[in-house]
Amino acid sequence: MKNLNVLVTGADGFIGSHLCEELVKQGFHVKVLVAYNSFNSIGWLNDLSKRKLKSIEIIFGDIRDADLINKISRKINIIFHLAALIAIPYSYRAPRSYIETNVLGTLNILQACMNNSIDKLISTSTSEVYGTAKYTPIDEKHILQAQSPYAASKIAADHLIESYYKTYKVPAVILRPFNTYGPRQSERAVIPTVIRQIIDPNCKKIKIGDTSPIRDFNFVKDTANAFIKLASANNVEYGNAYNAGSGRSVSIGETIKIINKITKNKKVYETSKERLRPQTSEVFNLIASSKKLELLTGWKPKTSLESGLEKTITWWKKNLNKNIINNSSDYKI
Repeated sequence: MKNLNVLVTGADGFIGSHLCEELVKQGFHVKVLVAYNSFNSIGWLNDLSKRKLKSIEIIFGDIRDADLINKISRKINIIFHLAALIAIPYSYRAPRSYIETNVLGTLNILQACMNNSIDKLISTSTSEVYGTAKYTPIDEKHILQAQSPYAASKIAADHLIESYYKTYKVPAVILRPFNTYGPRQSERAVIPTVIRQIIDPNCKKIKIGDTSPIRDFNFVKDTANAFIKLASANNVEYGNAYNAGSGRSVSIGETIKIINKITKNKKVYETSKERLRPQTSEVFNLIASSKKLELLTGWKPKTSLESGLEKTITWWKKNLNKNIINNSSDYKI
């Protein structure tokens, strides 16, 4: 797999930047798509060492630009497609933008794969497509339930992947990471927003939403490794999805208790109505079965929740005052 040419969309985001870092480390030739912006910002890629960043070819653009996507996909072996709008609350207010970015963006990637004879496409889905679990652990046969416009856009993108394999034999496969956390994650997610409020001396109280939902949290480096394992695997079931999760269930409330213990937090929590999802939109139970991915690739998460939270808290303590922390664009994953 070394020396292959890979393209990563959404590389300036949380998971994308960690994936790029690992790809460079493993000897891939990495080209990335970064969302164009007037600040010439490369997002969380700035967190990489200068040596690693120097070896990455950076292209500014928009996943919705079909001509650009086709052009930058030439002479590429593998595409890791992570570019997406991902903030669930914002999808309630601007659903059309999610269709344009997540669905049409995926269509552009699939067309580029056809035009340029790409060897393999790994497209990023989300555990949100399952909705509140009908049974646990959730395997890939679980029904898909669109409990938010965001989830609906990702279900549509997943079905496009399936259709392009069945219709055109595009070698595309779907990775469904369950709740990923770790360094560089924006405060749209519960773990970083709790950590930041705990260590921020300007916060006297910690605002939270519903603490009852159950999640399957996975450290970002394990998620990045799942992408690479799937890209490297033979006998992949193209057009299908593979879950990537720990299989460990933990409520938001229990996760907060672990964070409190690590940080020795004494601040008081209060529920904020702005942080609550509509009742029928909240996903209450997400626990992964990743047997399918494990049998194919041998992938298993290596980082415990406790260890991953310690690493994340350490990173936040070092980076609390960086301006980029406050520039948490959600046009990336």
